[in-house]
Amino acid sequence: MIDWLLSLEAWQQALVGTGFTYFMTALGAGLVFFFKEIKKDILNMMLGFAAGVMIAASFWSLLDPAIKQAEENGSIAWLVVSFGFGLGGLFLYIADKTLPHMHFGPNHEKEGLPSHLKRTILLVFSITLHNIPEGLAVGVAFGAANSADDPKKAVLAAISVALGIGIQNFPEGAAVSIPLRQENLSRKKAFIYGQASGIVEPIAGIIGAVLVTKVTLLLPYALAFAAGAMIYVVVEELIPEAQQTVTSKRHFAVFGVMLGFIIMMILDVALG
Repeated sequence: MIDWLLSLEAWQQALVGTGFTYFMTALGAGLVFFFKEIKKDILNMMLGFAAGVMIAASFWSLLDPAIKQAEENGSIAWLVVSFGFGLGGLFLYIADKTLPHMHFGPNHEKEGLPSHLKRTILLVFSITLHNIPEGLAVGVAFGAANSADDPKKAVLAAISVALGIGIQNFPEGAAVSIPLRQENLSRKKAFIYGQASGIVEPIAGIIGAVLVTKVTLLLPYALAFAAGAMIYVVVEELIPEAQQTVTSKRHFAVFGVMLGFIIMMILDVALG
């Protein structure tokens, strides 16, 4: 498997990795054929789990390698990484304020430019928006392997990112399709919309891989950019939505964050 991946171009590796993460989204969305409802506590734990994975991946898979790469380039590491991190957050902020979408919270809060799109489409756009940095993270990780001193080790590290994102995409897919089912969509339509939210990941992944392989000096910036975008999603969307419940039950989201962080950290340390 590793040798086969090493024989591929960086963008092809990114396509394989993000293809897996998309598949896991679709697999999770498929749970709508077996369940019509999802308990709020379970949904909060799923959102917390996704947040934990993204937080851990932001440091172990993105920021730490970005710092090391910037130092190898002879750059001021803290300046490069800080700039890329901030730019990633700014990118998501602008996208958040322009792309029409609707949160899954009890108030169905609308954000972005005014739109006459159906509510179901706006709900899907909400998840699609934070799938962009996930796909970008996988793509940049595989792109980084292209110029690494030890390509095999770097590809293993990229695989850990894809595995972590894929694992959290499974409950995330269910967290999209099942609430859509509760919006009175048919199971088939809820699944189609749920899996569609993950299609953006292969696109973002290929773009990220191509960019860092064509312009290697962009690598530390791109790694930090993906990290900043993911942290923005965690703080702006995932954790607030996971905490929209009675105070006595907010620990479900906290347990999800802890579990997600631990799993992603283990994957990164073991494989990276």
